[in-house]
Amino acid sequence: MPMLTVIYGPDEGREYQLPTGEPQLIGRSSEALPITDNTVSRRHAELTPDGDVWYVRDLDSNNGTHVNRVQIHDRIRLEDGDEITVGTTTLLFTGDQERNRSAVMLTDEEEQEVDVEAVLPSSGDSYIGEGVDPALVAMDHLRVIYTLTSITARLMNKRELLEQVMLLVFNEFKPERGVIMIPGPTPESPMVPGLIHYATPPQSEEASKIHVSTTILHAAMQGEGVLSTNAMQDPRFAAGDSVQRYQIRSAICSPITFGDQTFGAIYIDSSTVHHAFNREQLALLNAIGQHTGLALANADEHLKRVTSERMAAIGETVASLSHSIKNILQGLRGGADVVEIGLTKSDLDTARNGWGILRRNLDRVSALTMNMLAFGRKLQLELELTQLNKIAQDCAELFEQPCAERHIALIVDADPEMPPIAVDPSLIHQALMNLLSNAIEAAPNDTGAVTVRVSFHESRPNTNTPGAKTRPAVTISVIDNGPGIPEDKLAWIFEPFNTTKGLKGTGLGLAVTKRIVYEHKGRMRVESTPGQGSIFRIILPADLDEQLDPSATSNRQGADSIGIG
Repeated sequence: MPMLTVIYGPDEGREYQLPTGEPQLIGRSSEALPITDNTVSRRHAELTPDGDVWYVRDLDSNNGTHVNRVQIHDRIRLEDGDEITVGTTTLLFTGDQERNRSAVMLTDEEEQEVDVEAVLPSSGDSYIGEGVDPALVAMDHLRVIYTLTSITARLMNKRELLEQVMLLVFNEFKPERGVIMIPGPTPESPMVPGLIHYATPPQSEEASKIHVSTTILHAAMQGEGVLSTNAMQDPRFAAGDSVQRYQIRSAICSPITFGDQTFGAIYIDSSTVHHAFNREQLALLNAIGQHTGLALANADEHLKRVTSERMAAIGETVASLSHSIKNILQGLRGGADVVEIGLTKSDLDTARNGWGILRRNLDRVSALTMNMLAFGRKLQLELELTQLNKIAQDCAELFEQPCAERHIALIVDADPEMPPIAVDPSLIHQALMNLLSNAIEAAPNDTGAVTVRVSFHESRPNTNTPGAKTRPAVTISVIDNGPGIPEDKLAWIFEPFNTTKGLKGTGLGLAVTKRIVYEHKGRMRVESTPGQGSIFRIILPADLDEQLDPSATSNRQGADSIGIG
């Protein structure tokens, strides 16, 4: 029966069996698998079976669903050993757990006589037997370790790492069967098979069973590699019976360790007629176990670091939003107090002033909410042919009153020949509102001026590339005569929660605008000179089939520009 095992998170070690033919919900709701992780949504993801195959899809969760550290957006098929991350919890999917467990038989010496030929500490020096050229052995071991290092350096997924290690072991040692034993879900649980591999598919169920001595496995878990054969002392051999008939097997069991951490053991065996292992191979498998342990420890640290960074980002987000919401609430409370005073005194002018404060802070709540929604979810473009002139006019009308109150000139300069282009009108409207809001706040009272300029650029010969043409594009420029942006702040103005407006800003507006423009395959440019104002340009392809090259940006200050693309 397929199973999910929590390998990282508040419920680490917990196992969930997946009933055949029944979809399963991952989340914190009452009908979902019981997960206590508070960063998991109530209905986070869904597992659905199709025969023996299982699929997973995200249910528009807040933090998304990741499979093997890659965020998924569509339903995908799960493979044995895939890691599913929801919130800060990572679950291991095992599709054939019961079959794996039944294939490995842990036996005592009373059930199966074992002859231990050699025991080597995993941290000891390599063994080189008599009559063996040390140089050749060293070169061969170095080649294997070099190959193993290249594998462990590029893989962070534990399952994939163990699979590649097992393939390397089979290529080098030529065993008939192999298993990587891993600790059970709790410290008291016996070891369980994490990965089983055969050189050739077993012809029967009995042939597929791998007998592993508990004494040898215990020695491996204590950090010692063991070379052994089974039934070597069996008196039947005195009669000259066939070794192959009685399936006498040579085996190596080496620990997977790093420092004082033990991640499991590698066990391989082969019939002595086919291949008998030697002490040099025991030393080599010990070294492989050590390198694999180092890689697994690195994978654990990487996961902890990613989780820690994610939690730090969540904390920073909450702190930033808390300050913004607190400031808005203070504005709302102040406006409400002024309205109340005006109503108490029947002073309509005072009430109107209070209502103006309330309205501005309600607009801030609306803008913050829309930016949070756009920043926190995957944007789905709903393209339609749109007149950008109309969007520019609509946005300008919404800012007429605040501009009038501060005596700021707001001008819309739109190309009357502008053709409609395919965009998501609501998202472009939100992006332009963010830029206009910033420009109006930056403009000085009484002498401030903000211009929205919309222009169309037809395709024309590219002077830099003979025979090529530039792509048709539309530019929306928002120009202000404010104080400009200091050079040291230009590099991070599009980063989330970084703001130049102090307590008045959330640091989400420009980040969301940039993201909206990127989703339209466009780019952004900023030109700013301290003391002379700023120009923010949105450049959109007029034909979405012809995408602007996001790498075509510049990074200059003053009369030049910083390109965000």
